Amino acid sequence: MANAVKILDQGFACLVENMGVIDTEYFISLIKRDDFDYTVWQREYFDKMKPGEFAAKASAYANSHPYTGMAQVM
Repeated sequence: MANAVKILDQGFACLVENMGVIDTEYFISLIKRDDFDYTVWQREYFDKMKPGEFAAKASAYANSHPYTGMAQVM
């Protein structure tokens, strides 16, 4: 597992790459302002899914984003 600094750096880089700097800063300010709890949001989000919906979405995502890296067994 990565350390906190590395995870924050990767997360911020991902947001900037996909949203741009200004929208990333706005996104972060919204989360901080609303006292956002990701765990609660995730639970509410996934509880609303129908049985099998998550598996179908995960499979669709995996099929449309094939892994092309160089995985290594450790």
